[in-house]
Amino acid sequence: QVQLVESGGGLVQPGRSLRLSCVTAGFTFSRYGMRWYRQAPGKERELVASSSSGGGSRNYADSVKGRFTISRDNAKNTLYLQMNSLKPEDTAVYYCNVPTFGAWGQGTQVTVSS
Repeated sequence: QVQLVESGGGLVQPGRSLRLSCVTAGFTFSRYGMRWYRQAPGKERELVASSSSGGGSRNYADSVKGRFTISRDNAKNTLYLQMNSLKPEDTAVYYCNVPTFGAWGQGTQVTVSS
């Protein structure tokens, strides 16, 4: 049974940073690409960042490029999203995802506000 548990969200001021984590279980993490999505109130869920299984290939939405970094620790079965220079428009619930299994975590709320 695939399990994904996100954490690390919170309320931060614009310009500050947060690091999200997604602890996984139930599959061989190192073999699969992973993604981070987000969903803001009243908007569709959007792809934020993706990582290949080994972490060597990473892609980002234009809206976060240069500010967010996706990474993974295959020894800890954990996916990360380092978010710097946060903006109010980054406010959303952030989810990690394993595309192969169509599995989702419960999400973690990120609110950027002064």
